[in-house]
Order: sequence, then structure tokens, then C-alpha cells
Amino acid sequence: MAFKDLSQGIKISVSRSITTSFERYMINIQWDEEQFDIQRFVSEWQEYIQNHSSWYSQVSDEMKADPEFHQELAAKINEIIEKIFSEKPTDEQMEEIESLQKQTGKEMDYSCKMEAKYVIEQLKNA
Repeated sequence: MAFKDLSQGIKISVSRSITTSFERYMINIQWDEEQFDIQRFVSEWQEYIQNHSSWYSQVSDEMKADPEFHQELAAKINEIIEKIFSEKPTDEQMEEIESLQKQTGKEMDYSCKMEAKYVIEQLKNA
């Protein structure tokens, strides 16, 4: 059984767990891409899925031990990270950031929608 054979619900849950973990990880490193370490992220993601994801217990131990399954998960992680980085900030986010930067006098760079969300929170709390 491979990743593609999982139910649609489990696949969605896997994707959501990657996205949630990635956002948490990037917030922890303050979106400093130079600090990004894929091994550390994967380690944090594994901790997250073991303790907070319902899908993890629905996958058999046999499947979890399968190297092909791990390769497919690695590909899924890369695909989701790529998608996150390629998702442009919304016009609303850019307008809000511009306004907050004027209010705070603080300039922050951002390149994707998820990072823009982080920047907005940082500027609101500045």
C-alpha cells in the first residue's frame, strides 16, 4: 500500500499536518530562511503527527515502516513547501502590511502568503 492508496481524507489530513507544522516551524525561526533546516522541520513534523494528528494512528505500522511510503511523504513535504512559497500574498495582506509599516515605522520583507500572515502579526505586536 502506498501514499496514493490512502483515503482522500487521510491524504488531506497529511497535507494539513505538513502545512500546520511548517507554519509553526517558520514562526519559531522567525521566518529566517537561512535558519531553515529540513531535517529539523521533519523532526518537528514527526513529533506533531505523533502527538496531534488523528491520521497517524490510522496508518498501519507496516506502511509507516515502508521506505517507499517515506519517499512519498518526503515528496509530499517538498511539494507542499514549494506551494507555500509560491503562493503570493493577497492584495489585502499587502495593503495591511503597508499600512502597519507606516504606523510602526518598521519595514519587514515577505515573499509569500504565509509569511505575509506572520509579518502582519509581528507588525501588529510591534
